Amino acid sequence: MLIEFGLPLTSKRADAVLAGVHPKTGEPSYVVVELKQWSEAHPDDDIDPLLCRVDGYPRPVLNPIEQVRGYCDYLVAFNGALTQHPERISGAAYLHNATAFGAAGLDEVPLDERGRLFTADRRGGFLTYLQTKLAPTSGAAAADELLAAKVEPSKQLLSVAAQEVREREQFVLLDEQRIAYETVLKAVNRARASDHKEVVVITGGPGTGKSVIALSVLGEMYRRGVPALHATGSQSFTKTMRKVAGTRKPEVRELFKYFNSFGAAERNSLDVLVCDEAHRIRETSASRFTPAAQRTGKRQLEELIDVARVPVFLLDQHQTVRPGETGTVEEIEAAAAQKDLRCNVVALDSQFRCGGSDAYLRWVVHLLALEDNGPELWEPDGRMELEVVDSPSAMEDFLRAKQAKGYTARISAGFCWPWSDPKSGEPLPTDVRIGDWLRPWNVKGDRSIMGAPPSALWATDPAGFGQIGCVYTAQGFEYDWSGVIMGPDLIWREDAWVTDRTASKDPALTKRNGKVATPEGDINRLIRNTYKVLLTRGMVGTVIYSTDSETRAKLRSLLHPEVQATSSVQPA
Repeated sequence: MLIEFGLPLTSKRADAVLAGVHPKTGEPSYVVVELKQWSEAHPDDDIDPLLCRVDGYPRPVLNPIEQVRGYCDYLVAFNGALTQHPERISGAAYLHNATAFGAAGLDEVPLDERGRLFTADRRGGFLTYLQTKLAPTSGAAAADELLAAKVEPSKQLLSVAAQEVREREQFVLLDEQRIAYETVLKAVNRARASDHKEVVVITGGPGTGKSVIALSVLGEMYRRGVPALHATGSQSFTKTMRKVAGTRKPEVRELFKYFNSFGAAERNSLDVLVCDEAHRIRETSASRFTPAAQRTGKRQLEELIDVARVPVFLLDQHQTVRPGETGTVEEIEAAAAQKDLRCNVVALDSQFRCGGSDAYLRWVVHLLALEDNGPELWEPDGRMELEVVDSPSAMEDFLRAKQAKGYTARISAGFCWPWSDPKSGEPLPTDVRIGDWLRPWNVKGDRSIMGAPPSALWATDPAGFGQIGCVYTAQGFEYDWSGVIMGPDLIWREDAWVTDRTASKDPALTKRNGKVATPEGDINRLIRNTYKVLLTRGMVGTVIYSTDSETRAKLRSLLHPEVQATSSVQPA
């Protein structure tokens, strides 16, 4: 019996996995069991039992049958012992405090080998069911096989985007992800049936699956023929999605827009608008290039709400990195209330980036003092690796060694060096200079330059290694190993972080014509958020280097003594 069995590459855990031998085949057999202490639970509505209501819970929760089925599907997708033998796994939800009457209606969802339901008054039936899956013999070998199986890397968001949008759903949505997805579909069904509008907000930290949900919703709408578009404020993300998802069907590219694309759009011209990376919504869509006749004076958030019957906003409030970004839950709720619209908010807690390590994400948030707690010791959790190096060349050598083993890797940095344009016919200028270590920033534009990929493909094209990415290029993407260079804009002094706006070369944060473009308090938050984004791009591990010796010493002191002793990256 494997208690609190961790699902690979996510912080999710199954309550129990029973490992044994199948009584008929003699092969390994596994039963995932989801335990619920509920005494009563009923479908959220009579039409769709995928979500259910439970006393004491403020919002609908996922039907436990769907929950355990999702865990089974996920294990088949990512555990090598099951990938080739999907028939070996079964799943059941056991409501050991409820009767069949108290859970009436939950079993109206489709039932199969990976999704069954048993209650306290059907305990005998549950035991009989288990006897059909597990012989009365030791399951130790089967458990060892499951535990030792190769964990396949998580399906990269962009590598399956084309199939996700054009053909069928490729991702397994778990728990809150599934709830968020179903919440959107219910809102769409209500809006189409009764000719009204409502807003959905899905909030979560990096790697909680926001973009996976966005693509799942978009794919479902596309297959149904429902008018829907995807929009972001990220040029890199939008251009990459257009390239990957529209490889064979050019019309698919037109599904991906920018937040500032809807200023002149007709009200309710879409059924659904999926606003990914909504923390990047700006105060207005107008820029200095916008003709006076096209300046409506409307806020960008209002434009996005007005254009669709169901606008869906997916955001992480800790990822605002530029002045003027206004995408917050509070702003969206207020805008919806002003228009007398229903606003559904779904919070995603579990995350899939950084090896599924909640501990690492907490460590980053505390490191940068983005919450009340300050920096704390990194306690290895077996999910995410962390290294601190004393030179950028040591970082680069380490990451090249990881690439040689088949991992993807990139180096990003704070915007603390000038970013000049290359001269015609010449390679990218080596603007990032640390001692005698010289490297270029990633390409600025849409064309590759002497083998370096265009900006939008820096994070996904293997040729991106060798250029240094900035937050605007890296945000929204992920790779196995992330090297992060912390510049002089954020340094540790005595017992606190010190931000220095004069060390930043980001035009959005620097002074213009002697005037301060951004208040000092905002600078402090935006710089910390920038490093939070950069430090959470890695799926397997992160390597950190600071240009400041006192900051490097602080970072190294936060490594657990065992990590320091066994670190494969020695000080240069």
